[in-house]
Amino acid sequence: MAPKVSTSATRAALLEAAREEFAAYGIAGARVDRIAERAGVNKERIYGHFGSKEKLFDAVITTALDDLTSQIALPGADPVDYVVRLSDYYREHPDLARLLMWEALNYRGQDLLPGQEARVERCARKRDSLAEGRGEQPSADTARTLFLLTGLALFPAMMPQLARIMLGPDTDDHAAMRTQVAAFVRAALA
Repeated sequence: MAPKVSTSATRAALLEAAREEFAAYGIAGARVDRIAERAGVNKERIYGHFGSKEKLFDAVITTALDDLTSQIALPGADPVDYVVRLSDYYREHPDLARLLMWEALNYRGQDLLPGQEARVERCARKRDSLAEGRGEQPSADTARTLFLLTGLALFPAMMPQLARIMLGPDTDDHAAMRTQVAAFVRAALA
């Protein structure tokens, strides 16, 4: 008799397999049978753990963003370092950029995303940290600055084809890009 796999191990395997599948194919193109096969489980486990393919996608996004948040500290007094670290994270995890783009395509036109309340709170903490680090009161301007800083960090991972076109042979010079990003943020926030 084969050893029984724990529920948490099955859930983790499904999330990992689903992250790869959704990053590659989006919600509409992802197939539960491929996810189950990658995870080494029966596809009914997907429905047992998550209820639907869409809820599995939402769990993948939440897990991916939780990982990002656990590894990248709040912007605080050093937003330059924050953007550089965030940019490095997206470069090392390009699947997260793809997942966020698929999410934007799938939920376009909808006012609320699944789990949006928790994400709003997370971004408010980042906004407040940025404001405090800059000696300001949190405001809509601070939130817009945070949004633009996040976009700056995310853009190279979202548009690698544009980087290849614009940068040519320098596309993979991450040290140069880090230096450029840091200088740009420093000048923009001066």
